[in-house]
Amino acid sequence: MDSITQVALGASLAGAVAGKTLGRSALLIGGALGTLPDLDVVIDYGSAVANFTQHRGFSHSLFVLAPVALLLAWLLWRWQPRLGFRRWLLLTGLILLTHPILDAFTTYGTQLFWPFGGPVAINSIFIIDPAYTLPLLAGCLLFLVRPPAPKAIAAGLTLSTLYLGWTLAAQQIITDRVTPALTQAGMENARLMVQPMPFTTVLWRATAVNDERRVEIVTGFLDGDQPLTLETFPRDPKLAQAVADLPEVRRLEWFTGGFLDYATDGDRVTATDIRLGLPGAHPFTFVVARNDGGHLVPVTSRRLPRPTVNDRAVAQLWARVTGQTSVLCLATLSTPGPGQSC
Repeated sequence: MDSITQVALGASLAGAVAGKTLGRSALLIGGALGTLPDLDVVIDYGSAVANFTQHRGFSHSLFVLAPVALLLAWLLWRWQPRLGFRRWLLLTGLILLTHPILDAFTTYGTQLFWPFGGPVAINSIFIIDPAYTLPLLAGCLLFLVRPPAPKAIAAGLTLSTLYLGWTLAAQQIITDRVTPALTQAGMENARLMVQPMPFTTVLWRATAVNDERRVEIVTGFLDGDQPLTLETFPRDPKLAQAVADLPEVRRLEWFTGGFLDYATDGDRVTATDIRLGLPGAHPFTFVVARNDGGHLVPVTSRRLPRPTVNDRAVAQLWARVTGQTSVLCLATLSTPGPGQSC
């Protein structure tokens, strides 16, 4: 999740555990601990793909954060013994361990069990979701005004947790809705990812991929019984096979679960993470090889600039979320005209 959310969650947990003893300083300590795992972004691993796939790695591992929580609890107890070591350990443990667990609900991927196993990505909540964050911020604000505000802190944590549970239920409902349409389209054996559209759990995006094509569906809870719109994007299996043995490509395949799109741009071969962003505006595209007279030469990966989004995209997305329009074409981030389709 975004930094503001992690700060709010850490501050709320610290307020619940230590607010009566430490007062407003509990929020400061909790907010700082809530951002600690994300400091791995300052590490340069040597290439764009390495930086992309190592983020949320060791610093988000439960096997690493558990002993770190123990060490920090001891240090904080030595600094402020009136709280007691057990409560310090409860505070540090809750904050440090809930950070990566919450991140795992997003689509990016979180290596909860590093160095064992792959990334965990539940895909049920967008990286920024006000409905999750605002209850936490409200509880913290009331704490600042009149500490320790235990009921407000507890209410914020309860509402945000219930909302997180709702995201899982909503994801399953949408999965059940799109599965028959994908089966009818011949994509019953395709890899499927269902995730919310930006900033909401009212509107969802389903992405199904096989070797030859990708099918995208946007549907939501305000759509009623209207038929689903399927958008098809071709894939290049020959190019994917040609770069399959490159180490950085293997790393990307592992990290994204195979949700990649390969393309050529002049003499450059690129790999795009199609999980994040939207078609035409995917933020993570990497140059992974160079075409030298028909021979693919590996290069140290670099990330291409984020594509620009047309000025009307936000308005079109809002209209689709609120049900003002019934179709949003992902390829163009626009609404088709009368009699037209995506």
